[in-house]
Amino acid sequence: MTLRHSGHADRRPAIFLMLAILSLGSPKGMAQTPSGERSSVDQRSQLYSEISAEVAELERQGTLLKKVVRFVKPSVVHIEAKKTTPTNVAMTARRSVEEAGSGVIVELTERRFVLTNRHVIKDSELNQIKIQLSDGRVIYPTRAWSDRLSDVAVMEVSARDLVPARIGNSDALDIGDFVLAVGSPFGLSHSVTYGIISAKGRRDLKLGNGDVKYQDFLQTDAAINPGNSGGPLLNLRGEVVGINTAIASSSGGSEGIGFTIPINMFVRIAEQLVQSGNVRRAYLGVRLDRRFTAAQANELGLPITRGAMVTDVTPNSPAASARLQVGDIIVKVDGTEIEGDDHLVNLISLLPIDRQIAIMLYRDGKPLTLTARVGDRGDFEQE
Repeated sequence: MTLRHSGHADRRPAIFLMLAILSLGSPKGMAQTPSGERSSVDQRSQLYSEISAEVAELERQGTLLKKVVRFVKPSVVHIEAKKTTPTNVAMTARRSVEEAGSGVIVELTERRFVLTNRHVIKDSELNQIKIQLSDGRVIYPTRAWSDRLSDVAVMEVSARDLVPARIGNSDALDIGDFVLAVGSPFGLSHSVTYGIISAKGRRDLKLGNGDVKYQDFLQTDAAINPGNSGGPLLNLRGEVVGINTAIASSSGGSEGIGFTIPINMFVRIAEQLVQSGNVRRAYLGVRLDRRFTAAQANELGLPITRGAMVTDVTPNSPAASARLQVGDIIVKVDGTEIEGDDHLVNLISLLPIDRQIAIMLYRDGKPLTLTARVGDRGDFEQE
């Protein structure tokens, strides 16, 4: 939903014209008369009525945001996780630290879970992870799983009257869509900020110690600060469309550049963790040229400016079976345009194993489409 005025196309020009008339005052040489004063009062009264009508429409739209916040509040939690970390290389001395973050209650496989980021609960025992509900109750997870390579964590919880959030479709988001971020920045639980989706498909970000390999972030200008990690990003229906994860900042606070894991990606990984305890990722079996650019594509005379160039094909891999070759430039997978090597790696890794895909590529300057069936990365390499 987009906030907009009431739709009367002639109102705004009329208001601007009226303001101009009022600011100019009486025409030069024209004497003010009681009737003129009456006319001015009538004009101001009419202007106030028009302003009131415009504001009423905005207030009706503003009520929507209040309803969304009330709707999602019972599903958002504050998390405090104590952890012990080594203070020297020999790991003989250790210190206790506390990580604060956020999370959101969801329902998966007919059970209740809290979604959050791995870095919020990493190195913490279950009895060290305190989950505070919106009604003030404090509970602890009964089980927890996490994936280092995506910063996804999911905790099973058990308590009465837990309210799961509705899960949206992050694939349906467009740049410019309005969103709300809810979490506990600086420990201030259930704080709400408002903004838009600023960009999609942000990859190759340098996060923490570099463990987060699989990235496909949404970027938002809704203020995200330390403590927002693990909290939900919502659309205007109150549906969770992402899990807030990181900020780009020179000051340590929000500068209008926040990054969110799309909920479709998050849930796919979370469901695998809950069902099997680990994540199986699809595998194609190609090495790619990270330096391939639009300029190189032009030099090769290709009618495309994006793609991923193959530099090696793993023997006996799905790519080998599909007859991909060194020098091939992959431009589409199942109709999705490939923006670069990181995009292709992320796209393939999120596919179901054994999925058959159509790969459009350029070979020796000519278009070609091949079919491949992706395998299990664990059968070919250790992550």
